[in-house]
Amino acid sequence: MGLKGYLYSDQMPMFGHKEIIGYGNSDFYVKEIERNLANNIIKKNHYSKKYFNNSYIHLGVFIKGELLGVLQYGHLLNNNSVSNIVKGTKSGEACELNRMWLDDKAKRNSESKAISYSVKYLKGKYPKIKWFQSFADERCGGLGIVYQACSFSYYGEHIAAFYTDGVKFYHNIQVTAKREKAGVQVKDKSKLVKIELRQFRYIKYLHTKAEKYCLLEKKPYLKHYNND
Repeated sequence: MGLKGYLYSDQMPMFGHKEIIGYGNSDFYVKEIERNLANNIIKKNHYSKKYFNNSYIHLGVFIKGELLGVLQYGHLLNNNSVSNIVKGTKSGEACELNRMWLDDKAKRNSESKAISYSVKYLKGKYPKIKWFQSFADERCGGLGIVYQACSFSYYGEHIAAFYTDGVKFYHNIQVTAKREKAGVQVKDKSKLVKIELRQFRYIKYLHTKAEKYCLLEKKPYLKHYNND
């Protein structure tokens, strides 16, 4: 018998239970979609105009049966840093919400609902994952209010270097790192302009005990649009 809220594949396995492929209800649910479809939607609609190559969990957001959003989870940009964030974290026990986009047709609070449902999905499908992080930055216009609405923990801000060609944004690592260290490497750098942006780190704990091992200082939420 399946757990309430979870969506399962139609294929009957030879042993065990059916595979979990999503979470939600008939009106609103998140469900795994094909990687190329997710990448194309993000590339077309996300403010960065590019997908993150290290994403490996691709969730479509379906509202009234229509695909109106995408969430992509994957490895951290610096995946070796996980144990420096939460002590004792091993490979595969942490990830990052790399990209999220919802169509303007989605009603208010749909973003927080999509994240909430994706958290339930991760808990059911990937129980090994103990926590994930995500960043809000100045390109979004806000300071991570959607993460605050989903009860993420806030761990402050830092200044990050980005490069832009006027259309796409590239993280400093993607421009300066050797190919084997970057998921996507920029070939033509002649037209890129360097900019600096504030980034705000949020963490969601799927295993609540993991929070006590976090090595970062937890801070009170920033007030929305307060840039003081």
